[in-house]
Amino acid sequence: MSENQDQFNRGGFYAFIFSMTFVFAFMFYLVAIHPGVNLDEKVVDPHDQQGPAVEQFDIQKVAEPWVPNDEVAAYGKKLFQINCAMCHGNEGKGDGPAGAGLNPKPRNLVEGKWTHGSGLVSHYKVLSEGIPGTSMASYAHFKPADRWALAQFIESITENKGSDDPAKVAEFAKTAK
Repeated sequence: MSENQDQFNRGGFYAFIFSMTFVFAFMFYLVAIHPGVNLDEKVVDPHDQQGPAVEQFDIQKVAEPWVPNDEVAAYGKKLFQINCAMCHGNEGKGDGPAGAGLNPKPRNLVEGKWTHGSGLVSHYKVLSEGIPGTSMASYAHFKPADRWALAQFIESITENKGSDDPAKVAEFAKTAK
């Protein structure tokens, strides 16, 4: 009777030996032979309309991102599309898909009925602190240059533009974090 059991177990034993041999051979290949993954690739934003031939804009190289600048506002638009459009909509009209379920509804940034003031400084403060009692969260985790870029984009699309004194904006920017 024990001879019959050995014959049935022999197939399982062979399968186990084959599996272990395959695993060790594959691990040896991965560790010793395979060249690895090249992490030095240049990733191109698929939403970038300019294509890979144009040098990418680096907001960190802008010394004063609070000074009105078309490149900074364009960078802010990209940040807006990634982080804000779900609630505020692609055009900033407060009609984003996630905004439909929020109470109160997201602000129409184009119309610009501001509750915390208009202008770059006010937009920057709202981005940094959020608005308590609403679903407008704080974006203090963003780098200051990114918040300034978003503020510039918002100011560029609104019909209710602020009249900030450039000297006061610069003074505020030097103390803002």
